[in-house]
Amino acid sequence: MGYPWAQINKILKGFIGRGHVRSIKAKKNILGTFIIKSCSIVISMILVPLTINYINPSRYGIWLTLSSIVAWFSFFDIGLTQGLRNKFAEAKAVGDDAIAQAYVSTTYAILCIIFFSVWLIFLIINPYLNWNKILNISEVGQSEISFLVIIVFTYFCLSFVFRMICTILTADQQPAKASFIDLLGQLISLIIVFILVKTTEGSLIRLGYALCISPLLVLIFSHIILFNGKYKQYRPAIFKVNFKYAKGLFNLGLIFFVIQIAGVVQYQTANIIIAQNFSTVDVTLYNIVYKYFGALNMVFVIFLTPFWSASTEAYIKNDISWIKNGIKKYNQFNLLLVLIGTIMLISSGTVYRLWLGEGKVDIPFSLSFWGFLFFNILIFGSKYVYFLNSINALRIQFLACLISPFLYVAFAIILVKYYEMGVYSLFIASILANFNGFILAPIQYYQVINKNKNGIWIK
Repeated sequence: MGYPWAQINKILKGFIGRGHVRSIKAKKNILGTFIIKSCSIVISMILVPLTINYINPSRYGIWLTLSSIVAWFSFFDIGLTQGLRNKFAEAKAVGDDAIAQAYVSTTYAILCIIFFSVWLIFLIINPYLNWNKILNISEVGQSEISFLVIIVFTYFCLSFVFRMICTILTADQQPAKASFIDLLGQLISLIIVFILVKTTEGSLIRLGYALCISPLLVLIFSHIILFNGKYKQYRPAIFKVNFKYAKGLFNLGLIFFVIQIAGVVQYQTANIIIAQNFSTVDVTLYNIVYKYFGALNMVFVIFLTPFWSASTEAYIKNDISWIKNGIKKYNQFNLLLVLIGTIMLISSGTVYRLWLGEGKVDIPFSLSFWGFLFFNILIFGSKYVYFLNSINALRIQFLACLISPFLYVAFAIILVKYYEMGVYSLFIASILANFNGFILAPIQYYQVINKNKNGIWIK
């Protein structure tokens, strides 16, 4: 009985053990992350119908819309975590632990100042905000929504500071460990929501506690354990804070900030636009399709994540052949995901019924089709974007991202208001606005790697 597993184990060890040291490390993390993310997808899939049954589709749409609005505030980090990811990887590549610790300590100090200030300001202005009007709802009391917003906002502020440990793990080419931290938070949340479903009446406040406190506690404990163990030499310390490093972080972070804003507009704004022009039930339908086909992107990102920091190291060491080989393999994997996505599209109606229950929701095929197309286009461009991000070749992407959010909102409003198209128009708007990913980024990669061009291509 154990023979097939022994063979599989032998094949895996042979596959993982071949190639460059950098590639071996990446393969180990890909395998580990794949297993962890698979579990994460399963938990996410279970959590959706469980949550809908607990508070009903309309209230679940309220939760999603509220989370989208609050998520905007996380971008007050102005791209510092992405900047740290590259700076930390660069310092590790040249073996300078002192500078790496200085970057970690300085980033922590800046984020604590920013998010504590934002949190205090929010607590002051929140009583004056009419969340029922903002969310276009009447079925939930103003005091309940206002308190829920405080729970969610506090979670976002605290978690963003403590998630720095995940940034460091990813920069150190160990994304599997970062994913495991997220998985633990998800798993505990799932257990708590399941207990709530069995023992209490539906409550947005209880749901907020369940989905916010668990992941935060896991992050805090991970932070303590890792900075007192494996990453003790990089542990943030007040005397290591050096604001001369802030300039480099801010310069790089500001560019990533604009890029992140463009991304958040194309996802988080969608929920708000749908809630305002359709209903919170349609927010739920959109997010179900997003989660379903987003699984393709999640799988691809599992394989792609180690490529970022590994590419930073490879480019610094002028190992161009390793980078070319990596892109080639990602393109091959991309084609496989297109095939899998097509099967998912054809069977989507059946999957929705089995997943969510008969008659719970009615998702049009058009919404599924455009969701499928959006994620395939996103996946195609992401491999090139990741490489360019890893070497700080950000100017073209930066300029494109100054335009894309406005294009997205304009396309979305035109398609919804003027052409009276359905919720699927939000996916169409995202595709049209994402011209950097599937047009500019592949061209820039070719100019940098194949043509060895400098100038705007490498900046």
